[in-house]
Amino acid sequence: MDPRIRRVREANVEAVVELVHALAEYERLSDECTMTPAQLHAALFAPEPALFGHVAEVDGEIVGFTLWFLNFSTFHGAHGIYLEDLFVRPNHRGTGLGRALLTALAEECVTKGYSRLEWSVLDWNTPSIGFYESLGAAPRDGWTVYRLTGDALTAAGKDA
Repeated sequence: MDPRIRRVREANVEAVVELVHALAEYERLSDECTMTPAQLHAALFAPEPALFGHVAEVDGEIVGFTLWFLNFSTFHGAHGIYLEDLFVRPNHRGTGLGRALLTALAEECVTKGYSRLEWSVLDWNTPSIGFYESLGAAPRDGWTVYRLTGDALTAAGKDA
């Protein structure tokens, strides 16, 4: 693994939260980003965590991150990784850190026998799309992501 890439440590939580908020700003979704360091710490360092992450570190500064969790392919009968977020500070893009972060996740998949690594990207984010395609990633045509959140989630949960 690239020596600049490693798993998130407890001491990195605040830096990662700051980067999550920077990602939200880049994606024009700042008003939806409410995560706190306490929430991220609880998710990453619970007794049986369901969220995992890596950071990119340059000269002692956290300048990029991934947050991911396991999913499962019923067709393959194996787990995979769903990459929730990947972000590298703009002044560190083009240095190989994004590739190194994705490589670390691909290595997790290969080492643990996971069948896939997948993520979503905003349609307008052509720089990221070009980067992902340069690695051999391909879009899943014919699939549309759906989400229940907020009042709609509450209403659906009350029907249970």
